Amino acid sequence: MAFPGNPAIATGDTFEIIAFRLHDQEFCVRTRTIREIRGWGPATPVPHAPSDVIGVMNLRGTVIPIIDLANKLGMKSTEPIERSAIVVAEVHGMAMGLVVDRVSDILTIPGNLLQPVPEISMSHGMRYAEGIITQPEGMICFLNLERMFEQVTVIEMAAA
Repeated sequence: MAFPGNPAIATGDTFEIIAFRLHDQEFCVRTRTIREIRGWGPATPVPHAPSDVIGVMNLRGTVIPIIDLANKLGMKSTEPIERSAIVVAEVHGMAMGLVVDRVSDILTIPGNLLQPVPEISMSHGMRYAEGIITQPEGMICFLNLERMFEQVTVIEMAAA
């Protein structure tokens, strides 16, 4: 059975995720979108940046935006601490750093554990959810970074 919105995930397939925490909630994204995981480092603020953009940082000669992922999801902004991490992802061909409280695990998940997000809970931030992964320890919200940052692509194309 294909999963609505993502025909690549069928109940018999497996896929790899990286799980992380934001406040007291567990989230995850596909590992194929992740370039690296870095410890927290300060970002340089950018004037008039959107509220979810903390600033920019130099990643081996390339300047990348650093995103407050909690803020992007409509949660209280993350106050980075020593245990915070920057998950560097590539979305629509653009590298960006996502600030998370901590990285939990890298897992291979059977497709049958991925459940659809109930429609009643489709608030502003939850439209970025691909589904919910059910596990004995709790549930993990599976995020779709391509959908979350599709606006960036539209702006880039308009500027080109």
